[in-house]
Amino acid sequence: MTEHRAPSTREHFSTHIPALRTLMLMGWHYRTATSCLEARGSLRDVMLKDELIAYLQSYRYEFEGTEHSLTPAGIEYVVGRLKPSMNEGLLTANRVFTERLTQGVTVDEFINGKKHSVTVRVIDFENTRRNRFTVTDEFEVMNTGGTRTRRPDIVGFVNGLPLVVIEAKVPASGSGAKDMLAEGISQTLRNQGVEEIPHLFAYSQLLFSISGIDSRYATTRTPAKFWARWRDRQRIEYVRDAQPAVR
Repeated sequence: MTEHRAPSTREHFSTHIPALRTLMLMGWHYRTATSCLEARGSLRDVMLKDELIAYLQSYRYEFEGTEHSLTPAGIEYVVGRLKPSMNEGLLTANRVFTERLTQGVTVDEFINGKKHSVTVRVIDFENTRRNRFTVTDEFEVMNTGGTRTRRPDIVGFVNGLPLVVIEAKVPASGSGAKDMLAEGISQTLRNQGVEEIPHLFAYSQLLFSISGIDSRYATTRTPAKFWARWRDRQRIEYVRDAQPAVR
């Protein structure tokens, strides 16, 4: 059974709680790292396979005027196609995965002896309520050599796919927020290294370094100098409108 409990309030997790709370208020469901590991099967795997399968089991397509569900073989094929191959490097793996994420995965299904090619949309962009949004913290991943693990602070999943990776930092005494943001960016770039956990970032669509009062975001393989500042459009408009007119 999928476990959805409030995150631990131990001091060790205090820097993550504001970010987790924000995501949960937006509709993301918190899942413990232990529960996620059970779904993953091992520290090397990064998908929540149970959530992806549950979404695919609920998927419906039309053939000759009738709705049909995917067969177990069809589901297994789609899951396999969503596992990026790292043979040509991280950037290529991320590009191929992104194409399948946005364009869908085509699978052949047989209905009454007739072959029908179905393009399965692994995210429902039209009705987002059909998707499952899950967030966890202290997401431990084994490196490619099997010699050590890394723990991104927060990872967000959509239908079991790890699309968001967040490093959450709090300004230390005597340090500015920008320095801590740089540390979060540096850790994220390090973790994308060949000998680190690049297989997690083959899936990622958004990377964040946040400090509680500021943030930066990017995508896979973005150099540090190109990480952009996150701006809330509503806040920008509010500040702009509140400015006195120049005379």
